[in-house]
Amino acid sequence: MTDKKYQLRGIYLVIDPAMEQETLFSKLKESLEAGVNMVQIWSHWPPSSSREDQLRLIKDIITITLPFDVPVLINEEWQWLLHTDLHGVHFDTLPKEWEKIKKEIRQRAIIGLTCGNKPELIQWAEEHAIDYISFCAMFPSSSVDTCELVRPESVVEARKITQMPIFLSGGIQPGNINQLSTLDFQGVAVISGIMKAASVAQSIRAYQKALEQIKKGKR
Repeated sequence: MTDKKYQLRGIYLVIDPAMEQETLFSKLKESLEAGVNMVQIWSHWPPSSSREDQLRLIKDIITITLPFDVPVLINEEWQWLLHTDLHGVHFDTLPKEWEKIKKEIRQRAIIGLTCGNKPELIQWAEEHAIDYISFCAMFPSSSVDTCELVRPESVVEARKITQMPIFLSGGIQPGNINQLSTLDFQGVAVISGIMKAASVAQSIRAYQKALEQIKKGKR
């Protein structure tokens, strides 16, 4: 159970459980040591994995993150919160049977929702006390082929509706974050920009520096 003590901001790392496990664990630990703020397990399991395999992997990931006091969320598959020490769940689409889900999962779980260009989803998230919202994709990317490109005005409109933390994702690199500097957001969600980087630590430092420059520019 989480008491939502975590600040939802900074670098939100999304990891692919289909990645070769030794590499996955190594890069995850490097990322944590370099200062990522949140972790999400993407619901992209190897085709041959059993539920037991998935449960074991989730528990291994949580064990790796424990010393760093970083929240770990699962993508879509909220039922895992009933069987593990996951901190929350991120929904890519509006969850069906939300009232049932809310009763099933721990009340203190962190809940996130991808909103895209749909203001009605932002409003829904605000009315249902969701913890943060995200926008995908800000830039074209091979990792986000299921996301529509987000119009900057969608993010501007979101801030008019809610004060909850906003994350931006999709094709975001340290070199293009400055293009988002006029938007009010608290962090960026990254997959390949970190997990496929030659140096995980160097990549994270570049993201951190870019985010800090935006923060300084808004002071």
